[in-house]
Amino acid sequence: MTPLEFFIIFVAGIAAGFVNVVGGGGSLIAMPALIFLGLPSAVANGTNRVALMVQSLVAIGYFKNKGYFYPKLSILLGVPAVIGSVVGAKFAISLSDEMFNRILAIVMLTVLVLIIWRPEKKFIQSEAVTENLSKPRLAMAALIFFGVGFYGGFIQAGVGFIIIAGLALVTGMSLVKINSIKVLVTVIYIFSSLLVFVYNGKVDWLPGLVLALGNAIGAYWGSAFSVSKGDKWIRRFLIVSVLIMAAKLLEVHKRLGF
Repeated sequence: MTPLEFFIIFVAGIAAGFVNVVGGGGSLIAMPALIFLGLPSAVANGTNRVALMVQSLVAIGYFKNKGYFYPKLSILLGVPAVIGSVVGAKFAISLSDEMFNRILAIVMLTVLVLIIWRPEKKFIQSEAVTENLSKPRLAMAALIFFGVGFYGGFIQAGVGFIIIAGLALVTGMSLVKINSIKVLVTVIYIFSSLLVFVYNGKVDWLPGLVLALGNAIGAYWGSAFSVSKGDKWIRRFLIVSVLIMAAKLLEVHKRLGF
């Protein structure tokens, strides 16, 4: 890669980290950017996980310092997520670039709808339920996290919406507690899926580290940015960028004769 391409990856990392903190869905920027710069889809998928690991580890430190740290519950949910992530990562590697790009484009558009609609916030605001961590509820949550792990191992983009909605529905936990559990479980299953990509030679470490550096800077800036002021503009930016990237992945320009 050229210095310019590394700079583009760095900027994409900043944008992804910022969006993840302010609105969510940063992988919708990072992964297509890696693909457009020439990385095979499976390699882009694996490389993006290097940055996600760094970001999640930083988030864990933040929540732990604030007193929100639930290792036992996170590990309980992380075990089925690890199993699912290994299966999902192997499935992702088995797909052709063309098929993966089409699936990614569809997922991007679907997640974009969720980002605009934010159904998980509406649910949490409308339901006044108490926390329920009984064995049947935890069993249901474990089953959900197998699916979370599979999706996270496969693509990852927008998985936070699934985790928040699932845990809020099944356990009634607060949003802060859910987010603290989310980042720890994410580290657990992303690490396992990353190992699958590494084992199959699907990680390009230098772009991954550059992306991770940008991601960390963007996350720091995002945390300092006013959410009430920034959310509207981030959503507009994300809508435009995701629509352009999804159209390119679906090769809409070729279908229109450009």
